[in-house]
Amino acid sequence: MTSITQSGPDRQDGFGLEDESQILNSVERWLERDVRPHVRALEHDDVYPHEMVEQMKALGLFGATISQDYGGLGLSATTYARIVQKVSEAWMSLAGIFNSHLIMAACVQRHGDEAQKQALLPRFAAGEVRGGLALTEPDCGTDLQAIRTRAARDGDHYVINGTKTWISNGIHGQAFAVLVKTDPHAEPRHRGMSLFIAEKGPGFRVSRKLEKIGYKGIDSAELIFEDYRVSKDALIGGEGRGLAVTLGGLELGRINVAARGCGIAKSALDAAVRYSQVRRTFGKPIHQHQAIQLKLAEMAIRTEAAVALTYNAARAYDRGQRCDMEAGMAKYAASEAAVANSLDAMRIHGAYGYSTEFDIERLYRDAPLLCIGEGTNELQKIIIARQLVERNPI
Repeated sequence: MTSITQSGPDRQDGFGLEDESQILNSVERWLERDVRPHVRALEHDDVYPHEMVEQMKALGLFGATISQDYGGLGLSATTYARIVQKVSEAWMSLAGIFNSHLIMAACVQRHGDEAQKQALLPRFAAGEVRGGLALTEPDCGTDLQAIRTRAARDGDHYVINGTKTWISNGIHGQAFAVLVKTDPHAEPRHRGMSLFIAEKGPGFRVSRKLEKIGYKGIDSAELIFEDYRVSKDALIGGEGRGLAVTLGGLELGRINVAARGCGIAKSALDAAVRYSQVRRTFGKPIHQHQAIQLKLAEMAIRTEAAVALTYNAARAYDRGQRCDMEAGMAKYAASEAAVANSLDAMRIHGAYGYSTEFDIERLYRDAPLLCIGEGTNELQKIIIARQLVERNPI
């Protein structure tokens, strides 16, 4: 199997090489024993992997980046990215189940007060309460400042009304970081936005499951808030700071998406290399044909470049640096590598790549989501360009 090397990270989590190796080995054993044999059936039938979720709880993945002070593993973003890559090589949907959850946790850990951290983070880390990020609305995706969901103050509570859509973990999750307008007339618009941790209850319901061409198994849903009352104590970071809190969490989310892209790109590359060694045409293995060699080389270069950018972004995050540009670069490069490699792998496999009996068609369906999720790739290029100018003033 093709080996993609990775340079050693700057460790900020108290974990050494031996600890990291043990964690990664445990994840790899779990994937080989309990995930890979069942992926094809669960994915094709779009079945939520309840048993695997319980296993992820036991492995501590729902607390991967949550501080040990609150019951989590306290892993660095670099170690976390390696876990996400390994999981995504087997089945990308599993990485999505704990990614959205950990973005929500990161918002609390970075911007919540101590009472909020004590109340929420241990439950998040144990997987007792799982959830995600509720940002997108039917008429609002990339332009988060255009959200319409409203939270009106009523004494010690806020009353939320609105709709969120394409929310990962929407059906099986219990709590969500919900971005709302507390002052719809504020200028600039972001000053009227706030973020709440909302647990399901009266006035908060799932309206429907959303069907997708890929990214099966994980539940994507539409959430409805109808006079949903939430305590003021659930407000994270204070009124008017919702967008800033959210964008900070999305740095980790984009590193996760980049690591998922690395996983899919590498999985497609490995499958293509294996197949090229056993498939023969015109009297020789197809890897001896120049046309196939060119594709394999391009796939390997894309994968290596994506891995390098992803771990560069993760190390910047671990150092506490602003890393929206680095995360944007990684997310863009890795997601595009995943799309290109999945298509090249399909073409190398020929008819078998188009068959549901092989994994290539799943990679081909899963990869495009990465170019859309956590901010479109077009948005990433705008972020990168703006940061280049800001960091290099005349």
